[in-house]
Amino acid sequence: MARAEGSRQNGVADRISREQRRWLMSRVRSKDTKPEMRVRSYLHQRGYRYRLHVEGMPGKPDIVLPRYRTVIFVNGCFWHRHEGCRRASTPKTNTAFWERKFRANVSRDERTQISLQCEGWTVLVVWECQTVGSQSLADTLGVVLPTRIPAKDITTPRLDALQHSSDRDAIR
Repeated sequence: MARAEGSRQNGVADRISREQRRWLMSRVRSKDTKPEMRVRSYLHQRGYRYRLHVEGMPGKPDIVLPRYRTVIFVNGCFWHRHEGCRRASTPKTNTAFWERKFRANVSRDERTQISLQCEGWTVLVVWECQTVGSQSLADTLGVVLPTRIPAKDITTPRLDALQHSSDRDAIR
């Protein structure tokens, strides 16, 4: 039963009702989060093309760059325990549950990364806090990913050949 002052689980009071907690937790997304969208935007602006949440790959990575055999996980600092980050705090209530949950998350992340590396993939982890500033994101991704040529500087062979062809007047 919901109470105005909250509910009790394992003898610890929660500040909000069970229904409110359920509603809040239902809003926690696993896809298309703000940090993930920032990383995707950063990559797209620099000419990278990628696949999202590829089924059948270990851990179903957030972003897959097949051309570079690279996968990117955009991890929330809280859920995946970013070491040393202020966002990786442990809730004061029901700590045994949360510690088990976090240990399982970290363990699963490690297994997934090892599995992908064994398959020949380069695995990058971008933390939520690293997506806030564009320079931080550039520092994180720019070191590992190869430099791309901006799309406007690329000339396609077909257009290049037409410019030197005697048939170019016939095309107009």
